[in-house]
Amino acid sequence: MKRNGTNPSLKRRLLRAGGWTMARRLIKPIPVIGTAVVISMAGYDIKKKGLLRGGLHVGLDATPIIGTAKGILELFTGDLIPDKKPRRKR
Repeated sequence: MKRNGTNPSLKRRLLRAGGWTMARRLIKPIPVIGTAVVISMAGYDIKKKGLLRGGLHVGLDATPIIGTAKGILELFTGDLIPDKKPRRKR
């Protein structure tokens, strides 16, 4: 049912996506669990950031002390390693 011109399922999807992003950022600093999450999401991060930036991102996040410091810093500042620019389709 639409209310005020918005679709409730869209709102739900946005909340879910934002919730997962926040959960991932909070879980990453936990040493063993965070490393497992980083490794499981490595393909996604490399695709999103590119081979070099994505590899660096995953490598830093998978390293226990450095990954924890980077994760905590990114909670407040956002991503330190930017995503690759989207390609223009012709």
